[in-house]
Formats: sequence, C-alpha cells, structure tokens
Amino acid sequence: MLPAWTDRFLHWFTPYKDRRMLTLLALGFSSGLPAPLVFSNLSIWLRDVGVSRTDIGLFALAATPYAINFLWAPLVDRMRIPWFSARFGRRRGWALFTQCLLMLAIGLLALTDPAERLLLMAMAVLFVTFISATQDIVIDAYRIEVLEPHQYGSGSAAAIWGWHLGGTLVGGAGGLYLASSFGWNAAYLLLAGGVLIGMIAVLMSPEPNRAPPAETLAEEQRALAVLDRWEALPDTQRRVLGWLYVAILAPLMEFTRRQGWLLILIFIFVFKLGDALLGRMSGVFYRELGFSLTQIADVAKIYGLSANLIGIVIGGVLVARIGVLKALFLAGLATAATNLTYSWLAMSGMSYGVFVTAVASDNFTTGLVTVALVAYLSSLCNSAYTATQYALLASLANLARIWFSASSGWMVDSLDGDWAIFFVYCAVIALIGLPLLLVIMKYYPQPPQATVAQSASAEAEVVSQPMK
Repeated sequence: MLPAWTDRFLHWFTPYKDRRMLTLLALGFSSGLPAPLVFSNLSIWLRDVGVSRTDIGLFALAATPYAINFLWAPLVDRMRIPWFSARFGRRRGWALFTQCLLMLAIGLLALTDPAERLLLMAMAVLFVTFISATQDIVIDAYRIEVLEPHQYGSGSAAAIWGWHLGGTLVGGAGGLYLASSFGWNAAYLLLAGGVLIGMIAVLMSPEPNRAPPAETLAEEQRALAVLDRWEALPDTQRRVLGWLYVAILAPLMEFTRRQGWLLILIFIFVFKLGDALLGRMSGVFYRELGFSLTQIADVAKIYGLSANLIGIVIGGVLVARIGVLKALFLAGLATAATNLTYSWLAMSGMSYGVFVTAVASDNFTTGLVTVALVAYLSSLCNSAYTATQYALLASLANLARIWFSASSGWMVDSLDGDWAIFFVYCAVIALIGLPLLLVIMKYYPQPPQATVAQSASAEAEVVSQPMK
C-alpha cells in the first residue's frame, strides 16, 4: 500500500488522464514543429551555405505573422471553409485545412536552395510562418473550447509539452540529426510529414460544442441597434461594422480605460528584447565556435529541453509561492544573468563544459520567465474578452521579439564578430524592462480584473450614444 504522501502526489496528475490531453499534446506537437524550421535550424542552414550574418538576422522579419495573427483571427473564428467546415466542423475543419497547407509550405521550403535563390527561400519561409500562425489560432481556440475552465491549466501544460516534443526534439534536434545525415533539403522534406500527427489527432477527436457567451451576443445586439440609426447604410455594411466593433474595438477600449495601461503595454513590449537578440544568433554562434550539428543537437536541444522543463515546473511553484509580479522580477534578473554565460563561452572558445553550462542555464531561466510572463498576461485579461485580449498582449510581446531580433546579425557584424561583447549587450538590454516592472509592482500591484457585468455595463454606455 502506498504512503499517504504518495497518493496525494499522484492525485496532482489526475487531470492528465483525460483523453483530451492526448489530443492537445498532439496539436501542440503540430504547432511547435515549424518553429525551428524558420528560426534556429534555418539560421544554421543559411550560415552553412555562406549567407551573411546580417541577412540571417533579417530572416527574423519573416516570422512577423506570429506577432500579428490577431488581425485575421476573427476571420478564422467566423468564416467557413468550403467542404472542410461542412465535413469536420468549424474548428476541426480549419485545423485540417491549415495542416494540409502547412505540409505543402514546409515541402516547398525543402525544395529551395538558399545559396542560389535567397529571396525565393525568404518567400517560402513567410508562407510557412503565415500558415503556422493561422494554425496556432485554431489550436488555441480548440484548446479553450474543448475543455472546461478548471482544465485550462493541465490543458495548457499538455500543449506546451507537445510543442517542445515537436519543436525542440523532433523539429530541432531531429532536424539537425537528419541534416547531418541526409542534408538540409531532405531533412525539411521528411519533417513536413510530422504534421500528420496533428492531423490524426484532429480526425480522432470531437468537434467542440460551446455556444458564444450571452454577454457577447447582447453586445452585438446593442451595437447593431445603434448602427440601425444609420439608415443610409446598407444592412450588410451595418452588420459588418457591428461585428468589427464587438470583435476588435470593444476589447481595446476596455483595456485602455484601466489605470497604468500604457506603462503595462510598454513593459510587455520591452521585457524580452535581450532574450530575442540572443536567441536569434545563438545557432550561428555555436557554429562559428566550431561545434558540429550533432553536438549542437545534443546540448542545445536535448540538455536544453530538460533544463527548460525543470524551469517551467519551478516557475509555476515560484508564481504560486511569491506572486506573479515578484516571480516575474526574479525571473527577469535570472535571465539577464544567464545571458552572461554566453560571454563566458565566447571567451573560453570551444569548451564543451562551458557550452553545456551556458545552454542549460539559459534554458532554465527561459522556463522560469515564460511561466511568469504567461501568468501575468493571463491576469490582465478581462473575463469578457479573454481570447482577444490575450492574443493582442501576446502579439505585442512577439512583435518586439521578432522585429528587434532582426538587428542581431548587424550588431555582431558592427562589433567585428566580438561575441563576448554582444552577449553583454544582450544582458544589459534584458534589464530594461525591470525598472518599469518595479513601478508596476508599486502602483499597480493587482492587475485590473473587470467583471463581465462591469464590462457589459461600460460597453452599454458607449454603444447607447447616438451616432453623429
């Protein structure tokens, strides 16, 4: 018979016995698979064929769809795809449609030659990121709608584990092993088939059946009632304007009525800039030091993943024990400190022990800061607009990471390849957001949590005003 503490420990894992968690694990796999193909592994491929560091850095711009996918999220939410939607339902139809296109996009990327046609490869990468970002919209919506609210924590964890299996292990480390054995083009072509795992999961899973919230339907009716006063507009245009107001404008207006909202947005934008610079050029740095693709796969992917998963677990404990803002501050400090381990590696040369230390410590603090930041962004969402506001906040953070990281190659070149100084700069830049966080901790320690009723009342005041 097991001791009482063992029973309690095992009870924590009861939510993961739900069959839907396996579905989310597979969907997370499909979501994470394209990431290394357009980020870390792509940088190594480009460097191997002689592309300049500046050009490699500019490829970060092709990842912009991940930061702005909220712009077309309402279309994914409302528009039906011919045959797919009728055959599989709204969410499953969109999922299968995007996954088919994702396989095609990765396949096209596999057939390009960056040494001969770099612009064509850039276009293929942009195609992959656009489809992948659209798939993320569908997967996030499916995850929220297929679960009950009390299952969101375990469902998110299952999806994150799946993302790491697809992105870090299979797409990342597996891609490097495949490239080492068969070449880059063959590796990408084989990895395109990995999307089938997500497709099988969709085919074997039910379509979510959750009705829109009554508050949202009521707001739509109020907005349409106001627009009806514009009799000169055709009925179709009035309905489109009403839909745009409810889907896009109302969540923004609610957020900007909060105290300190602009400071919070600035903090979110700058918080992970240092990490963005380091992440974009880390693969190039490893190769220039002389490490082989297999060594990079062993250390940066497998050992790094283990450290990252441990950091995620400890980050969750830290948030629960000391609160989200304090945990975010400590994680930010730790992230800046571990950036300096790369300077140590640059000065040490091709030292395998320092390589392991730098990568493991960086991945550990990345796990800490990711959990704390996601918890903070979640706490900022009004319960009436959770999906929209979270997408906007996450997109703001991603936009800074993608755009700012595009300058990473230029920074290294401007330093004449002095990697040690570059990583010191990364550490300093990683500290920029912490003074802003201290101000938030002092003046806005409790994230504003407007209730659905309060939000509905506020929006009623806005839409009840006559149009001029």
